[in-house]
Amino acid sequence: MLTQEQTQEIINDYKTSDNDTGSANVQIALLTARITYLTEHFKSHKKDLHSRRGLIKLVNQRRKLQKYLKGKDAKGYQELIKRLGLRR
Repeated sequence: MLTQEQTQEIINDYKTSDNDTGSANVQIALLTARITYLTEHFKSHKKDLHSRRGLIKLVNQRRKLQKYLKGKDAKGYQELIKRLGLRR
């Protein structure tokens, strides 16, 4: 999992204001980091089906947040996707 320092670093990189910890940008970045971690985990633990279900839930949650952000701020959405290296 992500350490507290890694989480704080991601929040600092993607926050929009000083007290921002829960904006869509930050949430998408944190979910992306967790998804990346789990993807690496499955390379060595192929039969871990319980965690795979959690990964699917995280991917769907991120997709919903991306859809919300795209509707609210299309330009910010495009910039975030480029920074995170996502396909959309």
